[in-house]
Amino acid sequence: MDTLQQFLTADFLGTSAWLWLAFLGIVCALLVFDLGVLHREHREIGVRESLLLSAGYITVGLLFGLWVWQQKGGAAGLDYYTGFLIEKSLSMDNVFLMATIFGFFAVPRKYQHEVLFWGILGVIVLRALMIGLGAALIANFSWILYLFGLFLLLTGVRMLFSKVEEAQNLDDNLLVRYLRGHLRITDRLHDGRFFVRLPDASGRPVLWATPLLLTLILIECADLVFAIDSVPAIFAITQDPFIVYTSNIFAILGLRALYFALAALIHRFAYLKYALALVLVFIGGKIFLVGIIGKIPAAISLGVTFSLLLGGVLYSLWKTRGEAASSAGQR
Repeated sequence: MDTLQQFLTADFLGTSAWLWLAFLGIVCALLVFDLGVLHREHREIGVRESLLLSAGYITVGLLFGLWVWQQKGGAAGLDYYTGFLIEKSLSMDNVFLMATIFGFFAVPRKYQHEVLFWGILGVIVLRALMIGLGAALIANFSWILYLFGLFLLLTGVRMLFSKVEEAQNLDDNLLVRYLRGHLRITDRLHDGRFFVRLPDASGRPVLWATPLLLTLILIECADLVFAIDSVPAIFAITQDPFIVYTSNIFAILGLRALYFALAALIHRFAYLKYALALVLVFIGGKIFLVGIIGKIPAAISLGVTFSLLLGGVLYSLWKTRGEAASSAGQR
C-alpha cells in the first residue's frame, strides 16, 4: 500500500502521477463510450447528435478545468481555460481541411466518425511527443520561449495579411502522390475498412490499403501541421506540461465531435482567422513583455483571448449573413 501511495503521489513532469492517471482514465472512458456504446455500427451522424456529443465533450473539458483549479490553484485553472480556448479556435481551420480531405476521397458521412475516432488516438500520441519535446527544450534552454514568441508573432502577422483561403486541391499534394505511388490502394472503400486482402496481378492474395486509410493518414498529418501553431501558443501561456497537454486534448476531443455540425457551416466563420491572428500576436508579444512589465496575469490573458475570438465570431457571422439568407432561400 505504501508503495502504491508513493507511486500515485510521485512527481511526473511537475504534477502528481495520480492526476495524470485520472486524466488518461477520463479520456479512455470517453473514447470507449463514444465508439463502443454510441457508435458501434457505421451510420451517419446528424447535426443534432453532433451538437449534443460536442456539448458533452466540452462540458467534461470545462469541468476538468474546475478540477485543475481546485488541485493546482486558480492561476493554473485560468491557464487551462486559456489553452483550451486557443486550441479549440486554432483547430477551426483543421475542420475545414478535414472536410476537404473527406470530400476528395468521397468518404460517406457514415464512415467519417470512425476515421476521426482513430485519428484522435494518433493525436493523443503525437501531441504527447511534441509537448514532451517542447517541455524538455524549455527546461534546458529557456531562450527557446523567445523563439516561440517570435514564431507566433510572425505567424499572426502573416495570417492578418493573407486572404480567406479557398478549398485546397489535393490532386497535386506531395503526400497523396507518394502514398499512391508506394501503396497498393483499392478503388472503393470496402465497407469502411482500412485494409483488405485481395489478389494482386499474379492472383496471389495480398494486403491492400483502402482510400479510408489514406484519409486517416492525411488527417493525422494535417493535425501535426496545425500543432506547430497551437503547441507554441499554449507554451507561451504556461510551461506546465500537464496544463498544456490536457487543455490540448480536451479541446480536440470536443472539436472532432462537433465536426459533423460545423463542416457545413465553416464558411460562416471565414473571418475568424483574423481574430486568431490577433490572438497569436498577443500571446507572442506577452513573452517579450515579461522582461518589461512582468508576467501578465492569467485572468487578463483569458479575457483578451476570449474577447478577440468572440469579436471574430460575431464579425464573421455578420459579414456572411447574406450567404445564410441565400442558402435559406435556395432550400
